[in-house]
Amino acid sequence: MAKGEKVGMREVSERAGVAISTVSHVLNGTAPISEEVRARVLDAARELGYLARRSARASVNAVNKVLLAVPEDALPDSDVNLVSWTILNALTRDCEARGVRLVPHTLGRDDPVGAVDAAARAAKVDGIIVINDDRSALLDTIGRSGMPAVLINGEDPNMHIDSVTPGNRFAALKAAKLMMDKGHLRIIHLTWTGRKTVERRLDGFLDAFRERGLPLEDAIIVPAAGFEPQHGDEALSTWLAAHPDLGGATALFCAADNLAFGAMRALKRAGYRVPEDISVMGFDGVALGELHSPPLTTVSVPLEQFGRSALDLLEARANSGAMPRAAHRLELGCDIVLRDSVAAVDPKVFK
Repeated sequence: MAKGEKVGMREVSERAGVAISTVSHVLNGTAPISEEVRARVLDAARELGYLARRSARASVNAVNKVLLAVPEDALPDSDVNLVSWTILNALTRDCEARGVRLVPHTLGRDDPVGAVDAAARAAKVDGIIVINDDRSALLDTIGRSGMPAVLINGEDPNMHIDSVTPGNRFAALKAAKLMMDKGHLRIIHLTWTGRKTVERRLDGFLDAFRERGLPLEDAIIVPAAGFEPQHGDEALSTWLAAHPDLGGATALFCAADNLAFGAMRALKRAGYRVPEDISVMGFDGVALGELHSPPLTTVSVPLEQFGRSALDLLEARANSGAMPRAAHRLELGCDIVLRDSVAAVDPKVFK
């Protein structure tokens, strides 16, 4: 076809060897089409450059079936997994609205890293969405597969696949600075290890001390065994036993709301009042925070927007075909929800 010559559905149908109506159904998702015919039409549309032009006008549905890979510990529907379930429910709604079918796949920690790619090819999906699991070996394998893929709520340090994540570092920086503005200059950070996203929250917490010129020894790091409430309770209880005067801290910033719930239990059991004796802030913005006593101040993460953003990235990746496209890392902004668990420091305390 000559350069600059107009390309339409007729040219795509001729290249793919199908009727124009079939091309229309494939590109608009208006009728069930066999996998083989659908793939042939999309390949022809990519080769002719038609897919990229239609995508720019948001009129192509190039992703109709997606493998959804979720760690097994994120699947139980419980108060502990409110973050994962909020993401999953919103993603399901977004897929239904777009006519995208999800094929579930459970990620076991002992599974070979190639299991996701194998499952995706067996299910003949158009792309892969991974939630929460940012193991480098897993993401590297998916990246090498050449299949469109997006990681939700995680980071790919090697930038092999696209990802959607909260702006963890900047949000934690903003949260810590807010507490400092209220007079809290010695702050405990309750966190856990194993997730790159959580490491960014620690980075942001420390950034606030550096930015304000405060000594890093006043940034007290307390590690927990995990993210569940009992982990927060156990870690802070152990720390309180060794620091009955709170170590001079006036505030506690938790890397997850779940940790904050457990920490507040430990503080109450030890005889401390929130926020009169110590202020507490969480991170995630799950619904239980508002119902807690006192209601939890938290960093609110736009969990319900992750799925929509991930599907947009998958569409863009699928439509790019063989054209070079660097991995995209989309960070979504977070807001602070002020409630009763944070108060300003009483100057009389330090007289």
